[in-house]
Amino acid sequence: MSAYARPEALVSTDWVAEHLDDPNVRLVESNEDVLLYNTGHIRNAVKIDWVADLNDPIIRDYIGPDGFKALCEKNGISNDTFVVFYGDKNNWWATYAFWVFQLFGHTKAAVMNGGRTKWVQEGRELTKEASSFAKASYHAPQRQDYKIRALFAQTLAHQAAGLPLIDVRSPKEYSGELLHMADYPQEGTLRGGHIKGAHNVPWARAAQEDGTFKSVEDLKAIYEGEAGLSPDQNVIAYCRIGERSSHTWFVLTYLLGYPNVRNYDGSWTEWGNVVGAPIEK
Repeated sequence: MSAYARPEALVSTDWVAEHLDDPNVRLVESNEDVLLYNTGHIRNAVKIDWVADLNDPIIRDYIGPDGFKALCEKNGISNDTFVVFYGDKNNWWATYAFWVFQLFGHTKAAVMNGGRTKWVQEGRELTKEASSFAKASYHAPQRQDYKIRALFAQTLAHQAAGLPLIDVRSPKEYSGELLHMADYPQEGTLRGGHIKGAHNVPWARAAQEDGTFKSVEDLKAIYEGEAGLSPDQNVIAYCRIGERSSHTWFVLTYLLGYPNVRNYDGSWTEWGNVVGAPIEK
């Protein structure tokens, strides 16, 4: 993993196994399937539910500083805690939780390369015993959205300027044939298609069969050779609700070292419902 631009953002399953009882490390499991944690998880890992824990229950936005402070404190996370995220489906939602933590500037964080898939394939221990830690003290600043998050108006201006957009959804979502991935409810937006000018690079192409990330060479072949990106560009990634694109944001930012990548979390659910938003099929 040392070949990646910021290798400190990844840890191996071996590293996690060696730090299960480290009081300065907190493992966080975050899955698409919010019930999966209860069927077995890594010992001493806490669960962060992307629906109940990270999103505001009233408005379409993330929790604010008070909510983030409470979330961290109840899980025994202080400002000095090294938080390691992992989850199902190639760390799809783990990178989403990691991204939300970065909105609050919690840079002492990493992703376990390979996620649940690799841990289970290696025959490592899972437990159903709930993890509990003493309440910590946490100071949460205001969210730093402007650094890594793009809102609708910013994405519209980005598109109008002809700057690079990466649509990380499946090809049939990109073409407008589907409104969501195959075998999921086809709901959430009135129109299908993609943002005008966006390139389609499905998020999961960045991962190998065991859930680990592909090599720098392979990632460059995809994002630079095929999609035409370069590190000097200002890039916005999007999907349907911002979760898959957080995975691509992580790849471009931490593995390839792109300094100016933002995640448009409103994504197609917002764009496909806005009157007059430029769409292609």
